[in-house]
Amino acid sequence: MNTPAPSRLDVCGLAKRYGDDTPVFRDVSFRLAAGEFVAIVGESGVGKSTLLNCIAGLDDWNAGQVLLDGQDVGGLDDTARALLRRRAVGFVFQAFHVLPHLDVAQNVALPLMLQHGRRAGDDERVAQMLDAVGLQGLGQRLPQQLSGGQLQRVAIARALVHRPLLLLADEPTGNLDPATAERVMDALVAQTRAQGAALLLVTHSPAAAARADRVLRLRADGMAEAP
Repeated sequence: MNTPAPSRLDVCGLAKRYGDDTPVFRDVSFRLAAGEFVAIVGESGVGKSTLLNCIAGLDDWNAGQVLLDGQDVGGLDDTARALLRRRAVGFVFQAFHVLPHLDVAQNVALPLMLQHGRRAGDDERVAQMLDAVGLQGLGQRLPQQLSGGQLQRVAIARALVHRPLLLLADEPTGNLDPATAERVMDALVAQTRAQGAALLLVTHSPAAAARADRVLRLRADGMAEAP
C-alpha cells in the first residue's frame, strides 16, 4: 500500500473581501502534497495573485485557514510569518524582481543571506543553482546584461536556492515569448521536481498549465478541478 505524500499546503474554506462588502473569493479549499505541481487558472480579477499572497502570509483574509507545513499561517504574527516564508517558501513573479545593483550571484544568494547570513558553502550552492538553470558562468553579470528569459531563470534559482518546501509562481512566463517561456518552464519544473518542492503556479498560459499534475480553476465562489 502506497503512503500518501505529506501535505505541504492545506487551504480550508478561505474567503477574502476588500472592505466590508467587496468579495474577492470564498470557500476556497484545496491541498498541495509534497512534490506536487498544481496550476491555478481563472478569469482576470478573480483573485489568483491575492490567493498566493494569502497563502504566503503577505495578505490577510476574512475566513478560513491556511496551513503551511502544518503551521497555521493565520495564527502567526508578522515576524513569525516572515521567518516561515524565509524557511519554507520561494517566489517567482512575472516581473522578475531582481535587484539591479546586485550581480546575478548576489541576487540568487539573497534568500540564504536572509535566512542565516553568509556561511561556508553558500557560494557553491549558488553556483550549483546557476548551473542547474542554464546560467553557468554568468554569476558576475549585472541584471541589465541579461535577457528576459535569463532574468526569469535567475529568479527561479533565487527562489529555490534555500530549498523551500513550497514554490509560489505568479505568471512567471507572462512577459516572455512562447519559445523562451517553454525553456523557463523546463527549468522551473525540473528544479522543483529535483528538490521535491511543491509548486503552485498561477497562469493564464494553457501551455504552462498543461504541464501540471492538476489544474484548479479559481472562481468567486470557490475552487474546482479544471476539465
